[in-house]
Amino acid sequence: MSSTDIRPVVKLRSTAGTGYTYVTRKNRRNDPDRLVMRKYDPVIRRHVDFREER
Repeated sequence: MSSTDIRPVVKLRSTAGTGYTYVTRKNRRNDPDRLVMRKYDPVIRRHVDFREER
């Protein structure tokens, strides 16, 4: 994929420090800032914030 792709693949890394990641796509036009989502971390078995990693 090119670096100017409108919907690049991004990694969401757990803020709990477990190292668990989700992989998703985001639209750069709608979400120019770093993405933060609250998702389930199976390592600690809780919902935590996942932040976009570049």
